[in-house]
Amino acid sequence: MAKRLLILENGKVFSGEGFGASGEKIAEIVFNTSMVGYQEILYDPAYYQQIVVMSYPLIGNYGVNDDDFESKSIYMAGFVVHEYNDRPSNFRYTMTLQDMMQENGVVGICGLDTRELVKILRDEGSMRAMITDEGADIAECVEKIKSTRLETRQVEKVTTHKVWHCRTRNPKYSVAAIDLGLKYNVIKKLNDEGCNVIVYPAFTSAEDILSYHPQGLFISDGPGSPEDIPEVVETVRKLKGKLPIFGVGLGQLVIALAMGAKVKKAKVGHRGVNIPVRDLRTNTIDITAQNHCFAVDAQSIDGTGLTVTHINVLDGDIEGIEDKENKIIGVMFRPDKAAMPKRAPYVFDTFAEYLNMSGGKGYAQKNRY
Repeated sequence: MAKRLLILENGKVFSGEGFGASGEKIAEIVFNTSMVGYQEILYDPAYYQQIVVMSYPLIGNYGVNDDDFESKSIYMAGFVVHEYNDRPSNFRYTMTLQDMMQENGVVGICGLDTRELVKILRDEGSMRAMITDEGADIAECVEKIKSTRLETRQVEKVTTHKVWHCRTRNPKYSVAAIDLGLKYNVIKKLNDEGCNVIVYPAFTSAEDILSYHPQGLFISDGPGSPEDIPEVVETVRKLKGKLPIFGVGLGQLVIALAMGAKVKKAKVGHRGVNIPVRDLRTNTIDITAQNHCFAVDAQSIDGTGLTVTHINVLDGDIEGIEDKENKIIGVMFRPDKAAMPKRAPYVFDTFAEYLNMSGGKGYAQKNRY
C-alpha cells in the first residue's frame, strides 16, 4: 500500500496507508460510530462528497455482498479507518471493500489513530479535509483546503432523473415518494405496509405529483441543508392538508420549513446506528440509525401546528414531529433500521393509519397501476 496523508483544515496531519482508489480528495470530514454496516454507509446518498471516519477500529472483515446495497451508486468522497482487512471471512461476500472503492473512485486511508481523529471532530466539529499522497507540501495543502468551497444543492446530484414505480402485492395505498437521496430499504418497508410507491425526482412540482392521484406523500432522507432546496419546501407546503405526509431525515427538515419552523446546523451531527431517542408519547427509548448534521430549531416550533414526538437522549435535539390535523409525521432517524426491530416499524404504522383515515383502501386498484 502506498503512503497517504490525511490533512485537516485546522492543520493537523495524520499519516497512513492508502487503499481503495488513488487520487486526491477534498471534502467535509465527519465520523460514524457504527460497529457494522460499512457497505450501507458507503451507499448512503446522504454522505455525498464527504470523507467518513469509522470510529470502530476494524473495517472490511466481512467484505461486500450483492444483497446489502442501499442505493444505485456510491457518493462518498473518502473513507478513513484504523485497520483495514482485505481478507474477508463471510460466505456471502462477492468482493472486497477495496475492490468496491476502486471501482467507484472512493479514496481510502488506514493505519492512523482514528480515536484521536474522532475526538478532534467531536470537540471542534466537522471541517474540511484532504486525502493525498505522502510528500505533499502541508502548508500548500492547508491553503488549498481552506480555499475549497463545499457544494450546495447536493440533492441535485443524488436524486432520480425520471419517475419510477415500485409495486407490492395486494396494494391498499398509492404513495408518492420525493427522492432526495432515497434508500431502497425504505421503499421495501412502505411496500410491506401495502403501499405501491411512485418515486419522483426531487424538484417535481406539487401539480405533477397530484396528477398521479396518490393517497400519501413520502419525503426521503438525503444530503445537505433543506434551505438549499426551497423548491422542494414549496412543493410540500402546497401539498400540506391535501395528502398525509411522512418525512425521514432531510425529509423531516423540509416538512419543518414548509410548516414555518426553522432548522439549525449541529456542531457534530448524528451518524451511527447506536443513537438513543426518546418517544415522548410512550416514554420509551429506541436505539436508532441516523445520518444528519441539521436539526429542527426547538425555539421555532410554536405556532406551526407541529408537536415534538421524539428527542435525542444525548443532546436534546428534536428527532420527531407530528401534525395530527394535517396528518403529517417526520423523524430524523431511520425507522427501517433500529436495534429494536419489533418497534422500528411503528412510524410506518402511523403513516399507514393516516393513509387509511384518508380513505385509501382499495384505491390502488383503480388508479394508474
